[in-house]
Amino acid sequence: MQKFVGTGVALVTPFTPESEVDEIALRKIVRYQIENGIDYLVVLGTTAESATLTLEEKERVKQIVIDENNGELPLVLGVGGNNTQQVVDQLQNDNLTGFDALLSVSPFYNKPTQEGIYQHFKQVAQATKMPIILYNVPGRTASNMLPHTVARLASDFENIIGIKEAAGDLVQAMQLIDNCPKDFLVISGDDMITLPMVLAGGAGVISVIGEGFPEDFSRMVALGLDRKVDEAYELHYKLAPAIDMIFEEGNPAGIKVVFQKLGLSTAVVRLPLVEASANLKYRIHEFMDSLANA
Repeated sequence: MQKFVGTGVALVTPFTPESEVDEIALRKIVRYQIENGIDYLVVLGTTAESATLTLEEKERVKQIVIDENNGELPLVLGVGGNNTQQVVDQLQNDNLTGFDALLSVSPFYNKPTQEGIYQHFKQVAQATKMPIILYNVPGRTASNMLPHTVARLASDFENIIGIKEAAGDLVQAMQLIDNCPKDFLVISGDDMITLPMVLAGGAGVISVIGEGFPEDFSRMVALGLDRKVDEAYELHYKLAPAIDMIFEEGNPAGIKVVFQKLGLSTAVVRLPLVEASANLKYRIHEFMDSLANA
């Protein structure tokens, strides 16, 4: 699945000042990714605030992205949840036309055992023929999908092709790379350790910072994949302060400030999230100005 090697980005859902889905802004953001080196787009992940979108809004977001992308980049759709049967029903009943793969998060809140996680994804994998990228993000799910569980799933189901690994643990990422089949994609879900993961044998990233700084971040990943270490780390340290800042008050509040500064969208988020503070906005703007003037 070479199409998912490199830099993918988890698209935000931009909102108008009245908190409605902003179609014009979403089209601008998709175009910004296409024109600045991003390899694939992830739609309706956590960064999209999908938990606060209605079913009608989700369908609208999907269609806007498909239309604006117009076949230029591969598209990944976020389909996951903590009710296994509901996820299976969605996979069997939803129109998935236009998408090349699925991103499915490990069940959140329930805190299943490793066997429970395996059985969940067994049902998910058997419900569709589409390629599936697992998503491990213990900071949000309250359980960690361990490398032996991932390796078991990767071996047992041909359509489970990779994992977005966001435990923030480089040792765990290396265990995944070592223990899973050689063609299994271990994709960073943590922007700050993307480069070391790539250099350890990872396949790239599904990024948040990458959609705000697509040219530099996608080049960093490409250099890492080419083993051009010094050049890659130069870009890593260039962007590292921004990575810290955009997650300081939660995601996607920070990255939406970047888009506001770029003139692509507002910084509006939906409750229970709140917009970034004036102080954080000032510091992000200051950082972006310094980059532009460097």
